Amino acid sequence: MTLLLNCLVITQLVAQVSTFSKGDKVFNIGVGLGSVMGSAYNTTIPPVSGSLEFGVADNILTKGVIGIAPFIGFGAYKYETYSGHENYTFIPVGVRGVFHYPLVEKLDTYGGLLFGYFVVSGTHIGTAYASRGYGSLFIGGRYYFTEKFAGLVELGAEIIPLHIGVAYKF
Repeated sequence: MTLLLNCLVITQLVAQVSTFSKGDKVFNIGVGLGSVMGSAYNTTIPPVSGSLEFGVADNILTKGVIGIAPFIGFGAYKYETYSGHENYTFIPVGVRGVFHYPLVEKLDTYGGLLFGYFVVSGTHIGTAYASRGYGSLFIGGRYYFTEKFAGLVELGAEIIPLHIGVAYKF
């Protein structure tokens, strides 16, 4: 019985069709929940981000697809001090390299690397936060409600621990 169950599960995984392919273009936009800034920082403008992903190679590890996406975001935070408060804005710009591998029908599962530059401005000079290069790992998924429209969830992208949004494939 266990052998039969394993065969059925493996067959089901092999049968999955990719929801993202070479030549596809997907526009992602979303909002971040949470912050890696620490509990002393209050979000004044929730972090938002957008990217336009291009499918550049497929048939990687049989069903996998590689995508490349320019990325931009924006977030604003306030830090309360004894003498008032400090305001900071973060604008991450960069490029995402993404590896997609289908596991479930209508679900585009992926992981990747994000490299870029944080443009940081603030009201306090000498802060530990300054414009700098950065890199991060992320994992996520896009669930396609229709052939072109999807909801998305990502973990670990730049300064946003949890990112939710929508995607449109064209």
